[in-house]
Order: sequence, then C-alpha cells, then structure tokens
Amino acid sequence: MFYVKILEHEIVLEPLHQGPKMKSTLVRILKEEVEGLALANYGYVVQVIDVPQDQMRFGVIEHDTGNVSCYVKYVALLLRPFINEVLDATVSQCNQLGFFAFVGPLRVFVSKHSMPEDLMNGFDGERDAWISDDKEVVIAPGCGVRLKIKGRTVEQGNITAIGTIKDHYLGLIDDGSGEVEDIMM
Repeated sequence: MFYVKILEHEIVLEPLHQGPKMKSTLVRILKEEVEGLALANYGYVVQVIDVPQDQMRFGVIEHDTGNVSCYVKYVALLLRPFINEVLDATVSQCNQLGFFAFVGPLRVFVSKHSMPEDLMNGFDGERDAWISDDKEVVIAPGCGVRLKIKGRTVEQGNITAIGTIKDHYLGLIDDGSGEVEDIMM
C-alpha cells in the first residue's frame, strides 16, 4: 500500500556545503540518501514529497572536523506491503520454480505451488514462460499479474515478499503486448 508519512532524518553536513545555499543542499542530500531506501517499520521511501523549511534543525558542530549535524523532517511517499494485500505487478523473470515480479521497488516471488493447478506443470524453458494446460494463459517476463502477498521479509535495507496467484480474480491481467482488446457489447 502507498501512503504518506512525516519522517525525520539526520544529515552530517561538511564545511564545504555550509553557506548561503545550505537549505537547498540539505534537500538534495536528503533525497539522495533516503529515496529508494527500505525502512524496517515504514517500507520503501518512494519519493520525498516535501521538506518544510521550518522543519530543518541545525544541531551540534563537531569541533575537530567542522561538520554540522542537521535534523530534517520531511514528507515521504512510502510503499509498504501488507500480508493478504492484492497488488498488480510486472513479471521480470520466470524459472522452473516460479516467477519474480516487481511492484515498484518491491520484488515478489510466486512459487509454482502458489499458482493455479493448470499452471503448476506448465513451465516452458524455451519461451521462459509459464503456460496453462489450455494454452490460454501465458505468464512471461513483461506481462502484468494480479497477486496476493502471503509473506514478507525485511533485511539490510531491502524488502522482499512471497505471493500467490492461486485465488479468485488473481493471475494474468496484461499479456505485455501493449495492445488493447476490443470488447463488443
């Protein structure tokens, strides 16, 4: 789920960056340090939306280096996967054990045991795809799938998840061709 939250980050500013444009430098450094970072309690920081100028606090000057510790509060767009959440993802890789898909920066693995029964034995190594018994569903890199998060792990600034497409209304939603099918009423 995407959500917006106010967070705080400490930045150590070297004497080189201290001067009349210090606040704009703080914003630039903040974005470089936190965007794309996975925070254990909050999820991925997708983007820094706003840095209120009145929320920048300048702390202690280190006497031996001249560095300044600054505390900056900022508004961030976060992505945090929840258990049993249904998400749309793009398949990036298929192998005989299942497939990997991405929801923004979140990498999700779907095992062959978490696929419908007609896909379980349908891996085609030549096409690098999972193909259903009736050949109507082809899950290959670049296609879109709707999946449900069954578990997640957070380790060293990275969040990964385990998903399933073995439920009602889950599975292939876009074949990746970019074509829109014409539906007659």
